[in-house]
Amino acid sequence: MIELLKQLVNNLGYVIVIGFFISRLKKLRQIILKGKLERVEIIIFSLMFGIFGILGTYIGIDVRGAIANTRNIGVMVGGILCGPFVGVIAGIIAGVHRVAIDIGGITALPCAIATIIGGCLSGVIYKKSNLKNRWIYGLIGGIIVESLSMGLILLLSRPFSLALTIVKEIYIPMVTANAGGIAIVILITENVFEAKEQIAAKQAKLALEIANKTLPYFREVTNESLKRVCEILKDSFEADAAAITDTKYILAHVGEGEDHHIEGSEILTRATDEVIKNRKILILNSPESIECKKDNCPIKSAIVVPLKDKDQIIGTLKIYYKHENGVTYRDKTLAQGLSQIISTQLELSKIESLKSMANKAEIKALQAQINPHFLFNALHTIASFVRIDPNKARNLIIDLSTYLRHNIEKGEELVSIEDELQQVKAYVKIAQARYGDKLKVIYDVDKDIDIKIPSLIIQPLVENSIKHGILNGDGTGFVKISINKDLKSNSIKIIIEDDGIGIDDEVIGNVYNERMKCNKIGLANVHNRLKLVYGKGLEIEKLNKGTKISFNIYKEE
Repeated sequence: MIELLKQLVNNLGYVIVIGFFISRLKKLRQIILKGKLERVEIIIFSLMFGIFGILGTYIGIDVRGAIANTRNIGVMVGGILCGPFVGVIAGIIAGVHRVAIDIGGITALPCAIATIIGGCLSGVIYKKSNLKNRWIYGLIGGIIVESLSMGLILLLSRPFSLALTIVKEIYIPMVTANAGGIAIVILITENVFEAKEQIAAKQAKLALEIANKTLPYFREVTNESLKRVCEILKDSFEADAAAITDTKYILAHVGEGEDHHIEGSEILTRATDEVIKNRKILILNSPESIECKKDNCPIKSAIVVPLKDKDQIIGTLKIYYKHENGVTYRDKTLAQGLSQIISTQLELSKIESLKSMANKAEIKALQAQINPHFLFNALHTIASFVRIDPNKARNLIIDLSTYLRHNIEKGEELVSIEDELQQVKAYVKIAQARYGDKLKVIYDVDKDIDIKIPSLIIQPLVENSIKHGILNGDGTGFVKISINKDLKSNSIKIIIEDDGIGIDDEVIGNVYNERMKCNKIGLANVHNRLKLVYGKGLEIEKLNKGTKISFNIYKEE
């Protein structure tokens, strides 16, 4: 028995072969992790593990007409790792083979039955276990199947005395070798997979760290920002140089070869042209493969990765080393991941740039909308004062010029509260000149408010309160303009309140839902611009008498 055990243990080199082979299979790792196989995958892995079972039979040892073997290792490992279908089919393949090569053998039928049952049991283990405890279940399952095999030999094999002798000699060696072998293969496989996943996780973490470091430099892409990106890549890869190109020119190069790999110059290596043309990553481990057009270039090996904008190649990312065979598998996988991240960052930077341009254009368009009726009425009012009160007319002309200057000159720039209030007061003086004592405007403004706001934000709200709140009522009333510090939220609270007829709920809904008619743009104008700049628009509240409109400007903005 001891000698047989030694021989079976020696045969466990077969177990190491199985473990090594399946640990190399990337597809198997994916299957184990996702827990689901396609039909073709079931067939392929069933055949593979069935063959492992057959191999276990062939390397077995003859014991009084029986074969002490490690067949169940291949079958049960297949079922435990890949599921019940693989286990059962592999068990049938290995079991039928056991009978076929030893028809009429004393243990052929019992062992075949036990092998098929082992395949079924492995499927149960697959369902009940998880990645951490499969090897334990595999160990217990191996003991159960080998014990069952011995029981079937005693039950079905004749003469009984020979069957009993065989069981006594092979039971302990078979249980030890098969149960231990199953556990060992599963441990080897899962440890290798876990190690690979850890390596991949570390590389992913490093790639994200690099992406995080480089992200600020993609917000506005310039030669200088790309040079800073190259410095980060060079340090992260522990490389001797790094470069980014477009399809024709070097955009940035940092490190060895800076004297001739100059930004703005044409691409110097054929390898870069090849990557752009073939759209595939290229590993170069010798100066000959790099083929730099400059003699005595210090760069001896490199990795060149394409950068994409959607399906279009827009350039390359290059990592250089000054010694041959400097590119490792780690460098390759990391560069591939980074190229995707950097491609995305470049695309997002372009989108952000376009979005910013669109926002500015929309702000300009909104600010350019001046109510022609106000201009007509202002000029009419000024004209009425020309003869009866020339000084009043002169002051109103100054107020109108102040108002117009803020509309025309300020564009999308931010202005101080003081500047914005000058424009508001200019408008109010023109309105009061027309409506006299019927209109009162109250200013409640905290001192020392050092913050800037978008131009033409407050005046349209004041105009809305006067025109639609007060004048559409009995024609008399007040507007209160409050600009106060909100210490709790570290912001400036701006409130425009009137005691007019109040705003319709329908108008509030149309403003919030962007359904305002083009000729009623005051509230919607301000609301949309605030949303564009700060992400949040106006808060509009209908009071018992009048309307209250408010918004916050945060200091960090």
